[in-house]
Amino acid sequence: MAENKGTHFPEPHTRQDFHEVKDKIVESVELFVEPTFYGITIRFQDKTALTFSIESCGVVAFPVLADWTGGEEKTLKKYTPVRSKIPPEA
Repeated sequence: MAENKGTHFPEPHTRQDFHEVKDKIVESVELFVEPTFYGITIRFQDKTALTFSIESCGVVAFPVLADWTGGEEKTLKKYTPVRSKIPPEA
């Protein structure tokens, strides 16, 4: 009997580095939690921006500001969680 080879799907990425923004100066950070768009935009002083568009079915973001100066994470502030709004079913 022939062996079923099936389809191989690569493992999804669980981490991504963004070397293009290294050493840029952040001007502002925006968090969007709208019924039609979830995302985070980091705007830099050179007028560029890095946006993370997020797909979800109910998202809760737990923002944390941390200091990594000593090589380990030191929490400076934990912000109020931001919850998505899921529109009611029709």
